[in-house]
Amino acid sequence: MAHQHDGGQGKSHQSTWRAHWDLLTALAILITVLILEYAFTIELPNLAALGLNLVAYLLAGWNVLRMAFYKLKRADFFNEFVLMSVATLGAFAIGEYTEGVAVMVFYAIGEWFQDAAVQRAKASIKALLDIRPEIVTVLRNGTAMPVHPSEVMVNETIQVKPGEKVALDGVLCSGSASFNTAALTGESKPDTKHKGEAVLAGMVNLNTVAEILVQALFKDSKLSRILDMVQDATGRKSQTQLFISRFAKVYTPIVFFLALALTVVPYFIVEEYSFYTWFYRALVFLVISCPCALVVSIPLGYFGGIGLASRNGILFKGGNFLDVMTKVDTVVMDKTGTLTKGVFKVQHVVPEGMGEGELVNLTA
Repeated sequence: MAHQHDGGQGKSHQSTWRAHWDLLTALAILITVLILEYAFTIELPNLAALGLNLVAYLLAGWNVLRMAFYKLKRADFFNEFVLMSVATLGAFAIGEYTEGVAVMVFYAIGEWFQDAAVQRAKASIKALLDIRPEIVTVLRNGTAMPVHPSEVMVNETIQVKPGEKVALDGVLCSGSASFNTAALTGESKPDTKHKGEAVLAGMVNLNTVAEILVQALFKDSKLSRILDMVQDATGRKSQTQLFISRFAKVYTPIVFFLALALTVVPYFIVEEYSFYTWFYRALVFLVISCPCALVVSIPLGYFGGIGLASRNGILFKGGNFLDVMTKVDTVVMDKTGTLTKGVFKVQHVVPEGMGEGELVNLTA
């Protein structure tokens, strides 16, 4: 969820809490049960404990159970949703209600934190890269009207004053005008456009009132596509991510079968076999062996890298390009402000036929 500035940010936080009221309620029930059980040593009747914990479990784990059912219908038996469902429902089956709820609640909290981190990174990237103005002046029936760029249609004419950013892609239909294109191309020198030449969203008009005939909708501008590309960069998976995904598909069924073996095999090798004890241990094994942390941590690492690079003005099309950077030994830069500020200034004055000191004395 993108955070807005000032008052909007508070509203965003409030809506985030409201969106997770079910998880927060489950957490409150879990804490209450734990306090009653361990602080006041009050043991609830079995039926009451089951009902209370079942409510908390469904509030926290409904989405997990739903996803597990969805996966099972498609014959996908070995995944984190099925694993978590089996482990927690197994805890309920042997009467360990509180532990089943605790596992599901903490899993859901972890997912919440993960989603929040991704959304903050996306919002940060968008805020840094979205240089599109929120208001544009459109000429309708000879009258200049301020509107949001999304309301402007193709073949309408917009007016851009000196110092303003161009909001939509189009062609210049007035006289020549100079534009700062650094935000799009990195070029530090102004680019002079003539009538009929293309002008892109994100350029800054420098010297005269320009009229531009719109050629693309706001959402279809090249700048909008750049923003979408950067925000969807994690869709291009690196070799490491692909390997982890393949590994998880092998690892998860192995964990299931090892947990099953941990329940059954001791029956043949220990003297006093207790199904409850070994089934409980198998459930613990399932929980601690859940591959979700491994599968999630790799994409988050790449997304964090893409976000950090974006904050420093470097755009990566995907995690696979971050991997390629590890093999780079030479980088060639042009003169357009990639490493420098791209703004010219006088560093030294070298007069012809005399030294710098003589010139200073003459002008003093």
